[in-house]
Amino acid sequence: MTDVRHTVSVDGPTGSAVSGSSSPLTTLFASDQGGHEQVLLCQDRASGLKAVIAIHSTALGPALGGTRFHAYASETCPEDAAVMDALNLARGMSYKNALAGLDHGGGKAVIIGDPEQIKTEELLLAYGRFVASLGGRYVTACDVGTYVADMDVVARECPWTTGRSPSAGGAGDSSVLTAYGVFQGMRASAQASWGEPTLRGRRVGVAGVGKVGHHLVEHLLEDGAEVVVTDVRAESVERVRSRHPQVTAVADTDALIRADLDVYAPCALGGALDDATVSALTARVVCGAANNQLAHPGVEKDLADRGILYAPDYVVNAGGVIQVADELHGFDFDRAKAKAAKIFDTTLAIFDRAEADGIPPAAAADRLAEQRMAEGRRP
Repeated sequence: MTDVRHTVSVDGPTGSAVSGSSSPLTTLFASDQGGHEQVLLCQDRASGLKAVIAIHSTALGPALGGTRFHAYASETCPEDAAVMDALNLARGMSYKNALAGLDHGGGKAVIIGDPEQIKTEELLLAYGRFVASLGGRYVTACDVGTYVADMDVVARECPWTTGRSPSAGGAGDSSVLTAYGVFQGMRASAQASWGEPTLRGRRVGVAGVGKVGHHLVEHLLEDGAEVVVTDVRAESVERVRSRHPQVTAVADTDALIRADLDVYAPCALGGALDDATVSALTARVVCGAANNQLAHPGVEKDLADRGILYAPDYVVNAGGVIQVADELHGFDFDRAKAKAAKIFDTTLAIFDRAEADGIPPAAAADRLAEQRMAEGRRP
């Protein structure tokens, strides 16, 4: 996974995708980033749907991953940017699902366009028909720009839909267990760094207090941490501070990373860890919910060289996919939460492997995920 950072993936509705130097076809067929099994380009003129479904691997089972709905900004071709994002995210899901212990491969879908402008019932139903055409090779769920209510609509055309509402037999909001899993990864990071699996007395900076971040703040406060937050949306910060006046807010991410922190938790945009950020960080631990946090290859080594412990994003933020995967078996929250709690043990195992092999944790996580996928690969 550390070799696929040639695109910066969008993990918030206000961001934009940045295309890499290679074309989507080069990425798919002629580079180390490749290996995807199938890419489906979808268009329904009647509803205006334009979408990409990327299946990276079904070695461990049907591909599982969310549906992103985003208007891609690109000076050349927004569609190319969307395909690159889908390829990158699908591969990430293979690694995430493998280390989460799920019997699923990795896939991701992208619907191209501004959901505030073009999302309609007809468009979602058309999308559901395309997913259904894959016959169960890809199981979809929510992502940026899509919500539980959207999945209820998609499910009307596609039985391979998760992230549905409880009234429709689903698990509801997956951000609950995503935050819980990140908290478990943070506890493991504290164990590795300070000898105790607690954030009590530690100062934690959370960048992004939206869907997942505000739940993470709750866990941290209950554990006795001091919390500092920021978000591009003032209303998100106000929501947290109205409930928890003891939480401190700073103006922006630049201010947060330079603050006196023990732990930095990126919970907003991808590409949050770049050269400038790493050089400015005061925190000893980085552990957050954002996807694709490493802006480019080599950042993981820069973090290690500075003595900053990095908990790999796709390991600690797997609680959400654990939740939606459980939905396929008749959702049981307690069962899913117990599985998400194992993120603590998985994170510690990655730190141990990194130390034993003399490599950064991100590389150790990749090795463990690749090992599971190779062992599970169908003949």
